Amino acid sequence: MNDDKLRYATLLRDNVQRAKGLRAAAAAAASDHADRMRLREWQALRLARTHRDLLDSPRYGPAARFFLDDLYGPKDFSKRDEEVERIIPLMTRMLPPSALHTIALAVGLDALSEELDSAMIAALRRNGRMRQIDDEAYAAAYRACANPAQREEQIGRIGEIGAALAGLTRMPLLSGLLRAMRGPAHLAGLGELHDFLERGFSAFKHMGKADAFLATIAERETALMQTWFAGSTDR
Repeated sequence: MNDDKLRYATLLRDNVQRAKGLRAAAAAAASDHADRMRLREWQALRLARTHRDLLDSPRYGPAARFFLDDLYGPKDFSKRDEEVERIIPLMTRMLPPSALHTIALAVGLDALSEELDSAMIAALRRNGRMRQIDDEAYAAAYRACANPAQREEQIGRIGEIGAALAGLTRMPLLSGLLRAMRGPAHLAGLGELHDFLERGFSAFKHMGKADAFLATIAERETALMQTWFAGSTDR
């Protein structure tokens, strides 16, 4: 087994454990889970507003939808991460290093998002706006978290995952392998993981060259981050 595979397998295992721990802490009470979903639903709507042109684009639409639904949406990713944890040894043996790295990056983004969402929930609760999230309340909570380094990391990781998925589409045998494994994966209880990989691969394969798409997302999200930390409610 080569060094890249060992490094990515270790990163994947660490990210899964981190995401699981953060998710367990965030779901300690029913109200915690409800607030987490409420925040993520609002954030998904905000992302859809910000990137409406990408979602409506025939070329970029599937990739934009994958980002909103599978990387940063209101979905609970715990089942996917549990499936990953179950088969890390198998994935390490069977997947190419680039595919293993892509999964590790996605789970790492999940863990980072859990941390950032927990901080946002705490800030919204302090401000009495957890049940009344709007642009003003969100911007105030975002600024109160005072974590620009983590926000920059989040934007950077989205770009990393996009670049990794774009790289996977250049592997000629991977598309056929994903199609062939669809039925067996679902029968084995690995449907969430397989569908995540197949949706991402298909979306980026459809898009073709990803540079402009990823640069657009990074530029818009960075501009918003700077605006919110500066004290504006622009979206």
